[in-house]
Amino acid sequence: MMIVMRNTKGTTRAAAKEESHERIVTAAARAIRRSGYAGTGVADIMKEAGLTHGAFYAHFESREAMLAEAVAQACAESSTLAADMASRLPPTQALESMLRAYLSPEHVAGVEQGCPLVALGSETPRQAPEVRSATTRYVKAMVDLLARQSPDWGQPEAHEQALVGMATMVGALLLARAVDDPALSERMRESALKHLLPARR
Repeated sequence: MMIVMRNTKGTTRAAAKEESHERIVTAAARAIRRSGYAGTGVADIMKEAGLTHGAFYAHFESREAMLAEAVAQACAESSTLAADMASRLPPTQALESMLRAYLSPEHVAGVEQGCPLVALGSETPRQAPEVRSATTRYVKAMVDLLARQSPDWGQPEAHEQALVGMATMVGALLLARAVDDPALSERMRESALKHLLPARR
């Protein structure tokens, strides 16, 4: 009788490498939102992930490859939060909850965990095609999610409203973070909410 021995050492090594890879991508996803693409260096990411700089190329072919995975994860985190919120409520309530969460003081302060478009939008046109592609997929997914909560869902107006809503949300949050006047930041958020909510009730 032949006994098949499992390669437990190889399986353990592969699992450890995958876990390390995830730590790198998670650290990079936080870093790009905190410091932008230009401010995110390989050495700092590896240190934050608890790994040596030399181990980087066992996981990625280039810094650009790491950035592409990082932005894909940042986008996935943001879209998953919104989709989870939408799935728990009727469309009209879901939309209001999504808008209030996006344009909240907590989101203004939560740079490292927030929407990647706000943190990275102005840098994205100068990035590698993979980075831009991940960003484009996120924008399309979020616009579609907003449109599906509209009472006009199924009509062209729903998609147009969602495009305007997305642009307003991102722009308002970006400006709310940019200014050094707390009162102006608050008015920016509240004015955007006041503009967006009545049209979708």
